[in-house]
Amino acid sequence: MESLKALNNKKIILASQSPRRRNLIEGLDMHVELIEPPDSDESFPKEMNPYEVPEFLASKKADCITGEIDKKSILVTADTIVLCDNEVINKPNDFSEAYQMLSKLSDNEHIVITGVCLKSGQKKKTFSSITKVYFAKLSSKEINYYLHKYNPYDKAGAYGIQEWIGYIGVERIEGSFFNVMGLPLHKLYSEIINF
Repeated sequence: MESLKALNNKKIILASQSPRRRNLIEGLDMHVELIEPPDSDESFPKEMNPYEVPEFLASKKADCITGEIDKKSILVTADTIVLCDNEVINKPNDFSEAYQMLSKLSDNEHIVITGVCLKSGQKKKTFSSITKVYFAKLSSKEINYYLHKYNPYDKAGAYGIQEWIGYIGVERIEGSFFNVMGLPLHKLYSEIINF
């Protein structure tokens, strides 16, 4: 009960363009204020361990946000990447890139890593969550249908697990479902309470 009281006293400032992330946090019954994320450069050092990239990018976004964060507020930034055959896959730039991404994920397994940064006026903390996703074999008709109907250009790996492609293509996952959507809610809840 104390932890729920602590939640009610905190305001979450989410720096994200993702309506999915906002809906996920609101599902925790937290007051969420959405702000425009900064135009932060999404590059990372080539030699960086790919498992560290999402936390690095989430932290970079948080550092670009200037202005005071009051005592009852926590800034949340996040970044999700897909790792397939040891290659980092971010968001597609166009149809051709999205098609190539989904073709690579088809009949294959990949890892979704979401890095999160929590920041207040006094401190900052980053953490990440990893989920393994197994895709069935997708036909070119299925990939084309999905890309034309859902336009997943704002999603790492060019897909949303909560959309049609997830229904027909995802055979199983190991880890948090919500992490694949963009926020590891179980971990986020615990980290916010203890922040």
